[in-house]
Amino acid sequence: MLETGECGDAEGVLEVLPDGYGFLRSDNYLSGDRDVYVSIAQIRRFGLRTGDLVTGKTRPSKEGERFLALLYITAVNGEDPEKLADRRPFEELVPIFPNERYTLETPGKKNNLAIRLIDLIAPIGKGQRAMIVSQPKAGKTTLLKAIANGISENYPDSHLIVLLIDERPEEVTDMQRSIKGEVLYSTFDELPEHHTRVAEMVLERAMRLVEHGKDVVILMDSLTRLARAYNLTIPPTGRTLSGGMDPGALHKPKRFFGAARNIENGGSLTVIATALSETGSRMDDMVYEEFKGTGNMEIHLDRKMSEKRIFPAIDIYKSGTRRDDLLLSPAELEGVRTIRRVLSGANPLEVTEQLIGMLAKTQTNEEFLQRLKEWVSIYEKDGYTMSAQNRFGK
Repeated sequence: MLETGECGDAEGVLEVLPDGYGFLRSDNYLSGDRDVYVSIAQIRRFGLRTGDLVTGKTRPSKEGERFLALLYITAVNGEDPEKLADRRPFEELVPIFPNERYTLETPGKKNNLAIRLIDLIAPIGKGQRAMIVSQPKAGKTTLLKAIANGISENYPDSHLIVLLIDERPEEVTDMQRSIKGEVLYSTFDELPEHHTRVAEMVLERAMRLVEHGKDVVILMDSLTRLARAYNLTIPPTGRTLSGGMDPGALHKPKRFFGAARNIENGGSLTVIATALSETGSRMDDMVYEEFKGTGNMEIHLDRKMSEKRIFPAIDIYKSGTRRDDLLLSPAELEGVRTIRRVLSGANPLEVTEQLIGMLAKTQTNEEFLQRLKEWVSIYEKDGYTMSAQNRFGK
């Protein structure tokens, strides 16, 4: 019989291997020297799945054993393991349109103009499947950080995960220091198999949390690089799309992106992923074309605006949310429709610059919507001219 003092504490995210046994992973959800072995009997007894956060006690390693072994389980995902028998698998949960909103604007604080513009033009709901379409150097990383901080500040109960695939190491460090939440990553110097394993573990972890009724947000940079990694790792199907993309490589990235959903009478999984466009690579354009239309919210960034130092460089014509009437208040809905109606046909650069100018001269979106009628009356009287801009700015 082991004494209590001989048992060590263990906690980690479970990965169940094809042979039925598993390991508790700690660092970046991947295998390491501190992993803890979990037997087939324990996995079957509690119905454990890949992605479960398991807490328990370990026994000392026996001679010839490389890893510590889990002796008994005290909690799974922060709850009594005996309750796991009642949970429904993620695939059986009923998805509905997002009907509860993530408001990024923080009351009583000076807010980033980007998140204020997103709140109006392309609101994010719980369970949103959102894509940020960006050209290189258009500000997508800055926008992701702003969204992450808005969600963590206003919704501390939501579980925030930032997933960086094929990213620069310094960008990973910057993200870890900039946001409150989990940052999982696979840098560009890792193998493609490493990229895909991290992504799959993150998805499984998020699905287990949603099964427990939690609201989860995944911010991923980028969907394009994940598809490239799968293109290098899957067995070739013998067919090739334009740009050298194997059709089979798109299935798992689509599974990742398609997992976003709002659960009826339950939690939600929100996925906000970036997609690269106009990089000069035909493969990147192909990935975007394949995913276009699968999301229910898109934000398009324009490099021309970024080069002219217009930030946020959001193209308001191409950006928007499906069924935004479920997320916006009647006053916001009327204001957004007014913006789109009045500014239709005008130069996108000038329109965005003027809209950002209006936002900058107001403290909140509520104040902006109140002043919008004054702006519209000037616009309709003078047309889109510099005199209208100057009078509006007063």
